[in-house]
Amino acid sequence: MIDLRSDTVTLPTRRMREAILDAPLGDDVFGEDETVNRLEEIAASKTGFESAMLVTSGTQANITSVLTHTRRGDELICEAESHMYFYEVGGISALAGVMPHTVAGEKGILDPSAVEKAIRPKNIHMPPTTLICIENTHNRAGGTITSPERIAELKEVANRHGCRLYMDGARIFNAAVATGRDVQEFSRHTDSMMFCLSKGLSAPVGSLVCGSKDFVLRARKYRKMLGGAMRQAGIIAACGIVALEEMVPRLAEDHANAHLLAHGIHDLGYRIELDRVQTNIVVFDVSPMTSQEFIPKLEREGVRCVQFGEKTVRMVTHYGIEEKDIRCALEALEKVRQ
Repeated sequence: MIDLRSDTVTLPTRRMREAILDAPLGDDVFGEDETVNRLEEIAASKTGFESAMLVTSGTQANITSVLTHTRRGDELICEAESHMYFYEVGGISALAGVMPHTVAGEKGILDPSAVEKAIRPKNIHMPPTTLICIENTHNRAGGTITSPERIAELKEVANRHGCRLYMDGARIFNAAVATGRDVQEFSRHTDSMMFCLSKGLSAPVGSLVCGSKDFVLRARKYRKMLGGAMRQAGIIAACGIVALEEMVPRLAEDHANAHLLAHGIHDLGYRIELDRVQTNIVVFDVSPMTSQEFIPKLEREGVRCVQFGEKTVRMVTHYGIEEKDIRCALEALEKVRQ
């Protein structure tokens, strides 16, 4: 089975499994797990922040960061189909007590002028806008990239209105590799960010929240509140260290495979916006079939994908998927199309 549902289906590498066996361990809640401490130092260094904190997932990273940046009754601005709004079970409101104000972006990328218009004026009847959130790369837009220049413009808007700027950088290393730019070029204009280890970087568990020392210190209390404080978490962190040291450059292979897949899908007659395929995500229209009709037919041909709309599906390239798998997937897509 060629599994293109998500880059979360990646399995840890042999080096990751070996790293678990050799990892020095301790109680991370007491700050005594050497492997976790090392991972957090590496993460902070790579993103250009003072400090970093290991959490269990990207969703936990996002809600922890929102809790740290806001107070109950505040409002945050996010893109209309962002992950934190679309896929995180309403945690922004249910757990943080914060109201999301969505702004439609262009291919998932927020326009600074539209964001500025959405910021609430000081008014006793309105919630204060205190946080602006961006997603990079943008999942539902097809893995599109918000450039460092656009992030800088959004930060200027945030500064003018006393807001913080947070980046859900679950796949930020994909953005960096695709553009040939350092992650710090994307992060330097944000107040905090997170990134995932368990997607394209192929670690089995974990994300990192990155920010100032004070921000991360406060975030640790919210992580504890959410049940995310782990003990001998070095067995997780060991894989994360390998992911950051060895798995970033190979993301280019995933991008090449995604472009091969996207162009093949286009040549087969499926509707697809090729300019959205900037990293490792491929979203396309399967009309006249519905997604629910298409997905089981394709799976019978040995390829898995996920529903992204009534007539759209998503495929994601990742570690473990090679060029030959893409060509097999295209053969299966051709059979289903007939």
